[in-house]
Amino acid sequence: MNNRIGTKKPVAISMPPHVEPEEFTDAKAAVQALIALYERNTQFLRDGFDRVAKGEVENNTHFRAFYPEVRLSTSSYAQIDSRLAFGHVSAPGQYSANITRPDLFENYLEEQIRLLIRNHGGPVTVQESTTPIPIHFAFLEGTYVESSVADAFQRPLRDLFDVPDLNATDDRIVNGEYETDDIDGIMPLSPFTAQRVDYSLHRLSHYTATRPVHFQNYVLFTNYQFYIDEFCALARRLMAEGGGGYERFIEPGNLITEAGDDAPTSGVPIGRLPQMPAYHLAKKDNAGITMVNIGVGPSNAKTITDHIAVLRPHAWLMLGHCAGLRNTQALGDYVLAHAYVREDHVLDDDLPVWVPIPALAEVQVALEQAVAEVTGLEGYDLKRIMRTGTVATIDNRNWELRDQRGPVKRLSQSRAIALDMESATIAANGFRFRVPYGTLLCVSDKPLHGELKLPGMATEFYKRQVAQHLQIGIRALEKLAEMPPEKLHSRKLRSFFEMAFQ
Repeated sequence: MNNRIGTKKPVAISMPPHVEPEEFTDAKAAVQALIALYERNTQFLRDGFDRVAKGEVENNTHFRAFYPEVRLSTSSYAQIDSRLAFGHVSAPGQYSANITRPDLFENYLEEQIRLLIRNHGGPVTVQESTTPIPIHFAFLEGTYVESSVADAFQRPLRDLFDVPDLNATDDRIVNGEYETDDIDGIMPLSPFTAQRVDYSLHRLSHYTATRPVHFQNYVLFTNYQFYIDEFCALARRLMAEGGGGYERFIEPGNLITEAGDDAPTSGVPIGRLPQMPAYHLAKKDNAGITMVNIGVGPSNAKTITDHIAVLRPHAWLMLGHCAGLRNTQALGDYVLAHAYVREDHVLDDDLPVWVPIPALAEVQVALEQAVAEVTGLEGYDLKRIMRTGTVATIDNRNWELRDQRGPVKRLSQSRAIALDMESATIAANGFRFRVPYGTLLCVSDKPLHGELKLPGMATEFYKRQVAQHLQIGIRALEKLAEMPPEKLHSRKLRSFFEMAFQ
């Protein structure tokens, strides 16, 4: 009977040996256990893939391994130091986070787990989760699978291995839309699931042509290549002169120039830049600066911040050009955003437009002080070249071609002083992801007042303003880096029921 045509053998699930849960009161030891469990389980999947590719196993075998998990159990409503915005939970219950790439997040995880143990006075548990690791996320960084290997499989890949599950890669947790019933009554410790993090890590490599490990905790976004060129020139000069406090400079293709060198000593040059190239002035513990050219438009701005957010940076700033909307502004003036009008629409489903995006005092002060220090101006003279006000972000690059009564009326009613296509999106995603954010723009034209740059004027303008603007952005991030994390990651970005992880 079992040999008749159409009868299939039952699927055999092949898994690594079960690991018993283990309690830890030492954060470093807990993270090392996470690393060991993750490496064992991903190696099991890679070995299974090789065996299938070589035809060494039957086609009815499904290989499965799970992400590691850290879990906290507390039965107390005890008040935790209320000055901290993270590192604790607000109510009794079971909390967990499935973890990917604990090697990449080692320092971050140690700090988060250390705070949990300290604040709740008990151990955390490391164990296997119930979330399978997709085979796509089990390969080592830089692994290239020949199409001929996949073609050799006699059954679809999803029959043999687990594949990414969109139900586990969304933003329900960070958006505050999760239901505890959806996760067996266990509440999340982390803003992102492991699959969501893995998805973004792979996207970052694709979009920026640099490895996630190179990203620094302080990020500059720009919409012009001029800023990137100036950043690269500055970084190469610093490296040639010994680093100036930075250890290395990384470019697309993972080209690495060490402090003291005048050229890359590792990496592979790429023939064509990726969609959103990233450049990294690296310091110890990722305390340096990453700069990304996001190009033009709110869609790009959302895309890159969606992915960088999983790295849990300490701050990001937007440096770019804008249309000045007031007659009193001059080309080259700075705009420090303290409010945003969001007509970009790309975040409407994740963060309704009625949610205000507040200015963050720590970031605003750092930016204003940086402008004063770099320009040498203060008081009334500083106010003459920098205006604080509302920035409007729009999704229509050619808004000037529309009937002016609509856009201009809204801009006037909002008291906007500048218009661009990215700043509000970056700020809104910073608010959504609990990443401190800020915006400093430079007025490059005044379309409402007939002031458009002529070709020669544009070249001179960029030469003069970009270097100074970039220096201001770097100085501001260096000031933010000097702040203790509990001050920079303020409670203003936290909601009623928050995840414990920063």
